[in-house]
Amino acid sequence: MQYKTAILCILFFFIVFSACNQAKNDEDQSSAQIDLEQILKRDTLSVGIMYGPTSYFMYREEYMGFDYEMASNLANSLGVALKITEAKSEIELEHLLQERKIDLVANNIIETKELKQLFSFVFPQEKSYQVLVQTINANLLSDVTELADKKVYVKPNTIQKKRLEALYRELGGIFEIVEAPDSLSSEDLIEMVAQNKISYTVASYKTAQLYKSIYKKLDLHLAIGFEQHNGWLVRRESKKLKETIENWTKTDEHELLQANLANKYWTRSIYFAQRKVRIPKGAISPFDHFFKKYATEINWEWKLLAAVAFHESRFDSSQVSWAGASGIMQLMPRTAANFGLTRKTMLNPEKNIEAGVQYIKSLNLSFRKIVNKEERIKFILAAYNSGPAHVLDAMALAEKHGKNPHIWFNNVEYYLIKKSEPEFYNDPVVKYGRFRAKETVSYVNNTLETFHKYSGRH
Repeated sequence: MQYKTAILCILFFFIVFSACNQAKNDEDQSSAQIDLEQILKRDTLSVGIMYGPTSYFMYREEYMGFDYEMASNLANSLGVALKITEAKSEIELEHLLQERKIDLVANNIIETKELKQLFSFVFPQEKSYQVLVQTINANLLSDVTELADKKVYVKPNTIQKKRLEALYRELGGIFEIVEAPDSLSSEDLIEMVAQNKISYTVASYKTAQLYKSIYKKLDLHLAIGFEQHNGWLVRRESKKLKETIENWTKTDEHELLQANLANKYWTRSIYFAQRKVRIPKGAISPFDHFFKKYATEINWEWKLLAAVAFHESRFDSSQVSWAGASGIMQLMPRTAANFGLTRKTMLNPEKNIEAGVQYIKSLNLSFRKIVNKEERIKFILAAYNSGPAHVLDAMALAEKHGKNPHIWFNNVEYYLIKKSEPEFYNDPVVKYGRFRAKETVSYVNNTLETFHKYSGRH
C-alpha cells in the first residue's frame, strides 16, 4: 500500500512539474516571438533610438530627427502609439532589441555579418563609408600610412572602432587607438577635431559631411573603409513586422516623406539651427499688403510670395540685374511683356508683383500633373529661377532612371544637377541641353528656408 502511494505521489509531482515546465516554455516562446500581432494588441510600437543630428534631438521644445519622424510615420500607419527608448550606444540598442525591451531599432546601423546573424535589416538607406576626420592644415594626412605615431579617438563598441582596429592590424600597430569616454558621442568627437581639441577621429562620411557644412576646415578625403549597407533593425523572428515595414517603404507617402525629411535633416541641417535670413521687426517688407492681395490668386500663403521677392530683389523695387531682370520679382523683359508690363510700369511695385503672380500661375499650369501641392511649389520655384525647360528635362531624366518625376528632393533635383554632365545632357530625353543647376538648387532651398522663417516653422 505504501509502495503504491509513493508511486502515485511521484507520478503526481512529475505531471505537475511537466505542466509547469510546459507552461514556462510556452510563456518563453510567446515572449520570444513578439511580432506585429502583439504590437497591435498592446497598441504601442516600442522603438530604440540614439540622440544625434539626424536621428533624434530636441529643438525648440519639440522632438525632431529623420529617424524619429520616420518611426512616427510608421507607428501612425500601424494605428498605434510610439514609445521611444533612448540609448547611449549601438551596443545598448542591440541589447534592448535582443532582450525584447523594444520592437525596432530606428537608427542608421551599419550592416555586418555578425548583426545579420542576429537581426533582420529593414528600411535600407543610402550606403556610406568610414573616413578619417582631420582639419585642413600643413600636416594634412593624405595616406593611412602617415598615421604613424598619431592618436585617433573613437567610441568603444562602434563600427568605427572595429574598422580602426582592422586598419591597426593591417599597418602593424603604427598608431594609437584612444577610446573616448562614455560621456562623448561620435558627433562630439567630430566637433572636437573641428575645434582642434583632438587631431583625428573616424566617422561615417555622411555624418561627417553634415558637420563639414558647419566647420569648413574639416577634411574628409581619406577613406578608411569601403561602402557599406545600413538600416534599421528588427528581431529575426519578427517576420510580420519586417514584412509590414518593407511594404510601408514601398508606399508613395513614404517615398515623399523620406525625400523631404532627407532634405530637412541632411541638407538643411536643422540640428545646427543655422538661420542666415534676418527677419525685419514688425512687417516683413513695405509691400506686405501687395503680397497678401495677390497671393490669393495662386492659392499661396503670402509669406511664400514674400520669400520669393526677398530672394529675387531683397525687396528693392528699383533693382535691374545684369541680365535685364527688373523690379521686386525680377522679371525678364519678355516675361514682363507677356504679363502686361511696360517700361513705365516695370518698376512699379504693385504691377511687378501682380505680373510675377501671373507668371507663377502659368508655371502652376505647367506642373499641374504634380498632385501634391507642396511638391509642385518646389518645381515652380525652380522654374521661376531657371525657366521651366530645364526642370522638364530633369523630370524626364528622373523618370528614365527609375526615380519619381513628381518629387523634388533627391529625385528631380538630383537629375537637374546631373544636367551639367555630358552623359546626361546628351541623353535623347533631354531637349534643352546643358545646365548648371547649383544656383537653382540653392534658390529652392533658400526660398523655402526663408518662408519657414517668416512663418515661424522649422
